[in-house]
Amino acid sequence: MGRAAGEADGLTDKREKCGIVGARSAKGSDVVPKVLRSLEALQHRGRESWGIAVEGKSIFRRMGLATNWHLEAKELSSYKGRAGIGHVRYSTKGRSVIDNAQPIEIGGEFSIAHNGTIVNADAFAPGVAREFGTECESDTRAAGYRLLHHLSEGGSMFEAFKRLSEEMFGAYCFVILTRGGEVFAARDPRGYRPLSIGWHPQSQTFIAASESCALEAVEADFVRDVEPGEAVMFGGKDGRLESFRFSPKVPAAHCSFEYTYFAHPSSRLNGVSVYEARKRVGRTLAKKFRTKADVVIPVPDSARPAALGFALESGIPMDEGLMKDRYRRKGSIRSFIEPAQGGREEVVKRIVPIKDVIQGKDIVVIDDSLVRGTSSKIIVKSLKKAGAKSIKMAVTFPAIRHPCFMGIDFPSRDELLAHAVAEGDGEKETARKVGRALGVKEFYYNDIEGLAEAIGLPADSLCFSCVTGDYSKLGVPPPAPEEKVQA
Repeated sequence: MGRAAGEADGLTDKREKCGIVGARSAKGSDVVPKVLRSLEALQHRGRESWGIAVEGKSIFRRMGLATNWHLEAKELSSYKGRAGIGHVRYSTKGRSVIDNAQPIEIGGEFSIAHNGTIVNADAFAPGVAREFGTECESDTRAAGYRLLHHLSEGGSMFEAFKRLSEEMFGAYCFVILTRGGEVFAARDPRGYRPLSIGWHPQSQTFIAASESCALEAVEADFVRDVEPGEAVMFGGKDGRLESFRFSPKVPAAHCSFEYTYFAHPSSRLNGVSVYEARKRVGRTLAKKFRTKADVVIPVPDSARPAALGFALESGIPMDEGLMKDRYRRKGSIRSFIEPAQGGREEVVKRIVPIKDVIQGKDIVVIDDSLVRGTSSKIIVKSLKKAGAKSIKMAVTFPAIRHPCFMGIDFPSRDELLAHAVAEGDGEKETARKVGRALGVKEFYYNDIEGLAEAIGLPADSLCFSCVTGDYSKLGVPPPAPEEKVQA
């Protein structure tokens, strides 16, 4: 594989978009059921492996879905404790094996789970190998051992994390369980990835989770988001939440892809309802592209709110012309988080067209985004086979032309359809060429301004590097133009 910006020579599991949970009860209640149910609620963020760490127990990790924890009930029955952390994994690079599952134990001092990408983690690996005699197969392990190094120099976990933050950059959220039963949660200074805090009053439990939907799953009250550049501790004096700012405030760069695709629609990210944002994006698309059709059809499942918004604004009725076959093994799995191309295609082929809705109709298909074009080509083919008279398509996200180095699985420019068919072209010409490649009558992209307005956050507080190719806010240089990265 050619080496692009942000890629490591020594790490085999570097980019991850996962779900993390940390909980601690000041009352001493068992938090394990809450951690497990929270992981279930975050299953959309990772389906390859899952794990939990509880004070005084070895880390429990399994391949597959966290929703299968009931199958492990006998062994998990001994996992009880007032503090614990958990993780669901979606890898974008690296093998799907149990060794890459999280949480990870670090030197017998603490366990750590991570959501994000530490861009310069490869620089830590040699020093970690020399000091601790361990190979760093992931950026999580590299960061964990560097944190242990800083702890060994003296001071609190907060102080050690501040020193660590000064030498690493990237998108990261961590939950950490110490040997003494303290739980820490931290979010990077730009706030790329979401991280929420909840409170369960009956058990006096603080919970940190990647999304607020996990808090609702355990009937915890949403307290607030962890601020960018902030670390918090559950288990301090009198069981209260303690806060520490390890980084000065810098301009935010929240991942815009979270709002259109990755996050659960019931979640609130940075004060914004994901569902309402997606619905507003659909209205924005309908205003921008005045078109005529018989029916608006969403690509299940994340595009449904946008399709509803498009239908409400345009006056074109919405109907369910595509349904996921949930009775098969892959029916409920999201295609984008499948680690291999063959797996993605298998998931999309489980989307079944409803012929009575489609046959003889002029249809507008609404999707959340278009990255490689794999899903869209299969869907268009199935709609034509079902008898669609004509097909138009609109996507809520702008044209993706550049790699993402902050945890989304498009690290190679060559695999991006907009780049492949329309490199250097303007918005309209790009849409025309992409539409031709997909075989649709018309194709529409949203733009940065429209998406930011619909989300309800300033455009300069969102990360659009995959659209613009400007990585200056991230501290990541673009790939060298002469290098080509194999998909």
